[in-house]
Amino acid sequence: MTVPAYRRLSVEERRSQLLSTALNLFSGQAPEEVSLEDVAAAAGVSRPLVYRYFPGGKQQLYEAALRSAADELETCFNEPKVGSLTERLQRALGRYLLFIDEHDAGFSALLRGGSVVETSSTSAIVDEVRRQAAVQILSHLEVSDPGPLLSTAVRTWISSVEAASLIWLDGGRPMPREELRDWLIDQLMCTLVTTGSRDEQAAACIELAVDLEEPGGPLAQLAHRVLPVVTPAARLL
Repeated sequence: MTVPAYRRLSVEERRSQLLSTALNLFSGQAPEEVSLEDVAAAAGVSRPLVYRYFPGGKQQLYEAALRSAADELETCFNEPKVGSLTERLQRALGRYLLFIDEHDAGFSALLRGGSVVETSSTSAIVDEVRRQAAVQILSHLEVSDPGPLLSTAVRTWISSVEAASLIWLDGGRPMPREELRDWLIDQLMCTLVTTGSRDEQAAACIELAVDLEEPGGPLAQLAHRVLPVVTPAARLL
């Protein structure tokens, strides 16, 4: 293996380099299989230099790497309340998918589970991203105190976004980002509809989405596609 040439960097540049290098290694291998020597060699620095930045060793480096990826992911969901609900989701989810497309190593490392270096701290970092995403989605649904059904529906959708994103990456990106984005938004709308059949809060969210939607917008297109599929079920009524 060719060792990268050593370059003198500022403190922040070096720390950023080490975090980026660690994320790439952690995403390609189980975190317990990555040593500080591996990180140092990949970054073209000495092991003592890695310890200088992360005196707590690999666990501190691992948590810091996850935190850096989580911080970036959280900002993806910050979206002003402008336009229809589907337009807002397109922008937010578009940024999210662009991030994982460009930082697939960091995203995979962030969501990797079952490692012996997983702790309550690393689990909390991952769960914080999910909680913040849920808060942002509920904010756009104009719900500040969600009931159990609506809360579960939104959190379940966020989990499905994570799973679909990992499958998309593992499968070599078999569809364009925009197609995956729009399919996931359709999923959320359908989840709200089915939840709304049992829950008044979710039903109100669908009403809000319809009120904000332009004629012929994504929600109207979804209804046009779904109605022929569900119409046969009317025979059971």
